[in-house]
Amino acid sequence: MGKYEPLARFLKASKKARVDLSFDEIERLLGFALPPSSKSYRAWWSNNASNNVMTQAWLEAGYKTERVDLDQKKLSFSRIDAERRLGDPHPIFGCARGVVNVAEGTDLTAPADPSWSGPSDLTS
Repeated sequence: MGKYEPLARFLKASKKARVDLSFDEIERLLGFALPPSSKSYRAWWSNNASNNVMTQAWLEAGYKTERVDLDQKKLSFSRIDAERRLGDPHPIFGCARGVVNVAEGTDLTAPADPSWSGPSDLTS
């Protein structure tokens, strides 16, 4: 995380569900100017963990960005549900486990309709 550690520490110390900050306030926390692209491209503030190292700083602190306003140069950091942190799978994964039973002897690789497999010996 390195140079973005001051922002991560600030967010971790916050007990608020939402932290509103201007770009200037973030720069003061960091001690250096944000890259020019952060002030021109909303995507720079995305919550995609592979986006940039700053994204990892706020995600690992337990926050996500919301309401990015490039005109006013401000945004909100909202606390991520404690159950879901960076790298955790979405709760939908595995939700159907044990719901479907396949009859013994069923070939799941066989076409449901023989005509889908093309010409065959079955249609003589």
